[in-house]
Amino acid sequence: MLSFILTLQRLIKSLAEAFKDEETKALLGLTLALLASGTFFYTTVEKFSILDAFYFSFMTLTTVGYGDLAPSTAIGKLFSVFYVMLGLGIISLFVARIAKGYIDYSTRQTQLKKKVSNKNLNR
Repeated sequence: MLSFILTLQRLIKSLAEAFKDEETKALLGLTLALLASGTFFYTTVEKFSILDAFYFSFMTLTTVGYGDLAPSTAIGKLFSVFYVMLGLGIISLFVARIAKGYIDYSTRQTQLKKKVSNKNLNR
């Protein structure tokens, strides 16, 4: 349980680190706009409920795709193809920025530990 809490703490701190960067904030905005546009499209064209449309948009962008929902119109299928191509790029960049924040945070923590350790050895 302690390991989980420490990992969660590192995750939160690395997310805070990642969101100091303007590019990460912009990618989050693009991701949310993409989810909103997919939700709107699938609600209006495919007649999904708002929850189903959001769920389908999220599952499509994350490439999970459970297969329980699918577009039934030709325009819905074409939109989905372009939605996935655009979404994969944006989601990948966003996840990479979060990973960079985690790596930066971990690197800084390691450097601080080495500095403290070397200070104690020099005494």
